[in-house]
Amino acid sequence: MLDEVRRDIRAAKERDPANPTTLQVVVAYPGVHAIWGHRISQALWNRGAKVAARGFAELTRILTGVEIHPGATLGSGLFIDHATGVVIGETAEVGDDVTIYHGVTLGGSGRDTGKRHPTIGDRVIIGAGAKVLGAIKIGDDSRIGANAVVVKEVPSSSVVVGVPGQVISSAKPGSPNDSLMPDLVGVSLQQLLTRVARLEEAQGEDNRQTGRVIRPPEAGVWHGEDFSI
Repeated sequence: MLDEVRRDIRAAKERDPANPTTLQVVVAYPGVHAIWGHRISQALWNRGAKVAARGFAELTRILTGVEIHPGATLGSGLFIDHATGVVIGETAEVGDDVTIYHGVTLGGSGRDTGKRHPTIGDRVIIGAGAKVLGAIKIGDDSRIGANAVVVKEVPSSSVVVGVPGQVISSAKPGSPNDSLMPDLVGVSLQQLLTRVARLEEAQGEDNRQTGRVIRPPEAGVWHGEDFSI
């Protein structure tokens, strides 16, 4: 257990851009405290002390803002950043080196019995407010965008966004932009405006639209006057 505690602390220090010290993680990181509390409640659960396990899990939730059922299985190196509002159901399974942000739910999709919560692969990143529901598998090295609602299987090394969650690309693990999520609306709008501008140029000066128009961004920067009130 001491080795696991050390790995929990190391995961927080490596994945939190605030670069906390070991003492800061031990004293002031509720996500880490929630994992430690879960280990105790899970030990009670596995020994048949179900009421005591649920009671300790509830105490952990009050103190940290994270609700983890004692029956859930958490892998090594899990990092719950900001912690508040995270819910992990009884039959959920979380792999190694997973990162979960605040407001995430690993829950069920109905009143099913048995295995009814998701299985999260290794090195998965789940963005703030995302909901992963049902007995589905999220493949290794995948990224779930903020506020996505995922109810279907996700292949390994995928990027998922939207409601309901849609796989929009396959990302190679460890790539330089591994922590970035694509802006689908922005990219689509930029492509549309660029196409319109090219069509107007092809038609000639006389056929161009007059009055205020929104122009494509230059080097990723939108013109402020195009959005003036």
